Amino acid sequence: MTKLLWQPSPERIAASNISKFMEFVNESNGLNLRTYEELHAFSINAPDVFWTEIWDFCGVIAENRGERILVDGEKMPGAQFFPDANLNFAENILRRRDTSPAIIFRGEDKVQSQLSWAQLYDKVSQVHSAFAAKDLQIGERVCAVVPNMPETIACFLGAVSLGATWSSCSPDFGEQGILDRFGQVGPRFLIVCDGYFYNGKTIAIGDKIDAILQKLPSIEQVIVIDYIGQAEELAARLPNAVTLDSFIADHAPGEITFTQVPFNHPLYILFSSGTTGVPKCIVHSTGGALLKHLVEISLNCDVKKDDRLFFFTTCGWMMWNWLVSGLSVGATLMLYDGSPTYPSERVLFDYADAEGFTQFGTSAKFIDALKKTGWQPKDTHSLTTVRSISSTGSTLVPEGFDFIYDAVKEDVHLASFSGGTDIVGCFVGGNPHGEVWRGEIQAPILGMAADVFNDDGKPCPVGEKGELVCANSFPSMPVMFWND
Repeated sequence: MTKLLWQPSPERIAASNISKFMEFVNESNGLNLRTYEELHAFSINAPDVFWTEIWDFCGVIAENRGERILVDGEKMPGAQFFPDANLNFAENILRRRDTSPAIIFRGEDKVQSQLSWAQLYDKVSQVHSAFAAKDLQIGERVCAVVPNMPETIACFLGAVSLGATWSSCSPDFGEQGILDRFGQVGPRFLIVCDGYFYNGKTIAIGDKIDAILQKLPSIEQVIVIDYIGQAEELAARLPNAVTLDSFIADHAPGEITFTQVPFNHPLYILFSSGTTGVPKCIVHSTGGALLKHLVEISLNCDVKKDDRLFFFTTCGWMMWNWLVSGLSVGATLMLYDGSPTYPSERVLFDYADAEGFTQFGTSAKFIDALKKTGWQPKDTHSLTTVRSISSTGSTLVPEGFDFIYDAVKEDVHLASFSGGTDIVGCFVGGNPHGEVWRGEIQAPILGMAADVFNDDGKPCPVGEKGELVCANSFPSMPVMFWND
């Protein structure tokens, strides 16, 4: 049954980033955009103007942008956005250096930590200097088997500040799964943790990493992050290994000289699921990932400076890459590693109340599992700061919508998103200006001409099933398959 579940107040609409962006676009272009639908039409009908306005509105930091905005825009693949631009992803992330929190972390009930913006910058500067001392070159690969924790983000930013290319997976991946991925891309450095916590258990991964290194001859050095207290022991037994603390010990915090790279320079290598053979190595660009995430995080998710952005993810899912980009809008990242139901199903809601989440992101699978417990979070948690709940990973069924509004919070923007690893972003998802209807995704993402096609490659009539497609070019189209 179709049912209206939520609609934004006029005050909320007026205060949204989308409203501010429309004012910005209208003033720059002599337009009179007033609704999300009008803005979306503009975004796909005038992509060169739209993406230029995103660049300016979000304040992208770059050595230069160049005069050309979109070349061969009708080609998919083949279209090029900002082909003359040079920029650095980490420079766009590390915009702040104040003492407010940039990252807050919980590893089950075992570890808590946080980094201020100033501390994050300093840590990245040390990693940057340590990699520079090892002569890390533009385009060389740095791979990681790591939890979703602050040190991971610092290592990532330190590597890409020098123009390196990053790829990561979760420490619960099996030996062959890691080799199937990293064996294709020839990493020079491998960053690992000493172990991780899950469901109350401490799981060491030293033996797995040792076995992997024997089959990854490209690795020159291993860097071990201390998480379970065994980093020094593990570094001592692995070949060419040091702890992260030792790696950066001789490098004092300082100013970072960010290496400028082309817009389409490889930033990330992500991987397909591997269900039809060895996982495919999907390469995403520096500028493409940045612009795509700025649209989704700032506009479609309405994340503002000093908001507290949470999404439950591991480093093996593209939502980790998406989440890191939340720093580019000045939001505080709320990281969690471990089981979302240990020591009980209340753990993430405890975290949300204690730290004041403003955006709560999770999977449809988690919402469904929570529903089956019979527990109603609204009876035990206030969630007063939570403005929006996002769901992705699979279809959020109508009963999932019911559960959020009946058992979690009535006045919240629930947004179901659909996208993927192939675009490191979303095709359809939330519209902070729109109504939420039971069982329905709200809107196409800005800049995406999302449609449903039949087997003949033609748009389907309303109500007919087909394939979700995007009919126009956009910046985060994959650059290539590695070594294809």
